Amino acid sequence: MSEISTGECALCKGTFSKASMTRHIQACRMERAEAPPLDPPRLPARKAFHLVVEGDYSKDYWMHLEAPAHATLSDLDRFLRDIWLECCGHLSAFTIQGTTYVAGGSEEGVLDAESTDVSLARVLKKGTKFHYEYDFGSTTRLVLKVASNVEVKPGPKSIRLLARNAPPTILCNSCGKPATHVCCECSGGWLCGDCAHGHECGEDMLLPVVNSPRVGVCGYSG
Repeated sequence: MSEISTGECALCKGTFSKASMTRHIQACRMERAEAPPLDPPRLPARKAFHLVVEGDYSKDYWMHLEAPAHATLSDLDRFLRDIWLECCGHLSAFTIQGTTYVAGGSEEGVLDAESTDVSLARVLKKGTKFHYEYDFGSTTRLVLKVASNVEVKPGPKSIRLLARNAPPTILCNSCGKPATHVCCECSGGWLCGDCAHGHECGEDMLLPVVNSPRVGVCGYSG
């Protein structure tokens, strides 16, 4: 039987399965909603999106995000790079309802592309499923979905992490201990610390095992 993917809710610090996390976060947010202040009068809440993100080919890596509707695709791009992807300043792109949005748009040499300087409110709604690519060579692909529309407290807010997967268990191909390194040269080169020493591809080809769908790709080290 394959390992059940679990993760931690950033709101209550509880551990839940991937399958139940969306439902849990929606309930957890309601439980933690503060009562409106009596004085001064309550300001209007801001609109936001509850986003679910996962690796396209590595679905054990997933996150739940709260993204203000006024945030841009550029903001979301930076968040994804910072937490999961950035290694060498590669280009990236979103594909939403058949339209491609690339940082810098067509001026970066990508034909028929729109700029990512567009608000999420203009391109997303509840149920929208879209895709993201980082690095057009050794590409890491993500699938994103708007799980629900939510309201957040008034005032400036940035994208925040609601939940993230626990690191999946990856075993050393040589001895079966937990892997701490991955070889970016040979196929299936998962290695523990002991087996990494003297690896035939050379230790300079080893990258650390990190909790990201980009593990072992390019120069990504977390």
